[in-house]
Amino acid sequence: QVQLVESGGGLVQAGGSLRLSCAASGRTFNTYEMAWFRQAPGKERELVASINRSSGISRYSEFVKGRFTISRDNAKNTLYLQMNSLKPEDTAVYYCAAKSAFVAQYSYWGQGTQVTVSS
Repeated sequence: QVQLVESGGGLVQAGGSLRLSCAASGRTFNTYEMAWFRQAPGKERELVASINRSSGISRYSEFVKGRFTISRDNAKNTLYLQMNSLKPEDTAVYYCAAKSAFVAQYSYWGQGTQVTVSS
């Protein structure tokens, strides 16, 4: 199992930047595929970006392409999300998640960190 703890959220003006971190417990972080999701009030949770175990492949939802960058440091057991050119519609609770490479669903979730973008 893995435990995930997000940090780095906050209040930022439109056009600003934030960097989210997700610290993972355990010694098997590099065996998990990782992702960032977000959920805005009244909306369903949506995938923001994902990254494979070796950082060789990352994928982004269309609404963040070119603005957000997902990365991981397996030596530090940490996942990151660099968010630039933030928009008010990026306001949401951001969650990191982990899954085995051999299953479809993300099984492990952090508690979330609030990101608020003011106009």
